[in-house]
Amino acid sequence: MDLVRPLSPVLHADPTRVMIRPFTPAEDPTAIDPAHRSRVERVVERILALDEATLEATLATVLTSLRHRHRQVNMTIMRRYHEIAGPLLAGRTVSARQAMMIGAYFSEEYAFEAAALFNPSAVLHPDQTDMPAGSVRLVIALRAVGEGHVSSITFRTATLSADGTLALDRTQPTMATPIIERSGESRDDSTMSLIYRPGTDPASIALFPVTVHQKHGMEDLRLVRFAEEDGTVCYFGTYSAFSGTALRQEMLRTGDFARFELAPVRGKAGSAKGLALFPRRSGGLFAMLGRQDHDGIWLLQSSDLDRWDGGARIIEPRFPWELVQIGNCGSPIEIAEGWLVIVHGVGPVRNYSIGACLLDRNDPSRLLARTGSPLISTTPKDRDGYVPNVVYSCGGLAHGRTLFLPYGVADSWTAFATIDIDALLRTMA
Repeated sequence: MDLVRPLSPVLHADPTRVMIRPFTPAEDPTAIDPAHRSRVERVVERILALDEATLEATLATVLTSLRHRHRQVNMTIMRRYHEIAGPLLAGRTVSARQAMMIGAYFSEEYAFEAAALFNPSAVLHPDQTDMPAGSVRLVIALRAVGEGHVSSITFRTATLSADGTLALDRTQPTMATPIIERSGESRDDSTMSLIYRPGTDPASIALFPVTVHQKHGMEDLRLVRFAEEDGTVCYFGTYSAFSGTALRQEMLRTGDFARFELAPVRGKAGSAKGLALFPRRSGGLFAMLGRQDHDGIWLLQSSDLDRWDGGARIIEPRFPWELVQIGNCGSPIEIAEGWLVIVHGVGPVRNYSIGACLLDRNDPSRLLARTGSPLISTTPKDRDGYVPNVVYSCGGLAHGRTLFLPYGVADSWTAFATIDIDALLRTMA
């Protein structure tokens, strides 16, 4: 832990950050309406029965409440009207005010990070223009937890300076709302796209559950900047989608942090946790690290980015701080000496710690060295939170010969640190 330089900024949950998401009232347990109308139909009819003065006053109050917290409010609630009531009211005359009122009644504000903000990963921002020499702009992905312990994916931006200091950018007071598109032949194989306006600040974006597979959360995005041999760059991220009864791995793709494609990871590996993509092909194949059992770290390779099968265990628990389990924190980081992998270990009293290992650059199945002691563990001053005794990261990056590492504490908040890579390698055996 003497190698670790804590950075001063920290990130805590912010209940003022809210998104607009669809709301549909639960149906009655039995059909009690004489006309056999659904609750949606009954609410719509009540709205249409409002007199013009009441309608206008109520709508004005709603729009005033929403506009200082969200962007494109009119478009968002009109889109919701077409989703929920457009088919029901086909052929009927509905005024613009009535349509907006219906859209508002079937929407809700959701404080997506009111409870916790943790398990971060970091990548280089796609826009590095006008940065001072030695400084880089970052995008930090985080797991945000709100009402019902439902997890969403959100972002922050920051600047890491040449001297290793970190400056978090101020968040905007309003959140952007995406257009949601579905493609695919069935609910299980569909790809969802969440589309924001080009140039939208990533810190104004929250990716929230939109399918039955994600209903209870999108957890622990391991984001990586992936470069093809021709120089093409794309951002990928694997995360766990939890339906409430089943968990599967899904993959996020984006080139600009404005259009996000979300698709299931197919194959036998898709039901495991912790998958993290290497930042380039290895031997002509895509490669991932992950957990295919409850003990160690596995290496998987595939010619198809969307399908992953098989694999082999390459690292097993060895030291006291990882005897229950060892897993990769995020994507491997390429340095001159090989692939630097940040790992987590689970020890006594279910304490989580963070360490590291080094894999061969040309043959990542070969373990070259590993830390015998944790780099970061909880301390008496920061061990308490929603889940005590946990530090956990979903990925860092190398800035020259410095490792930048964001990490979650007690499943509650996020801290940051830097580690000298040369000093780290000297501690490995």
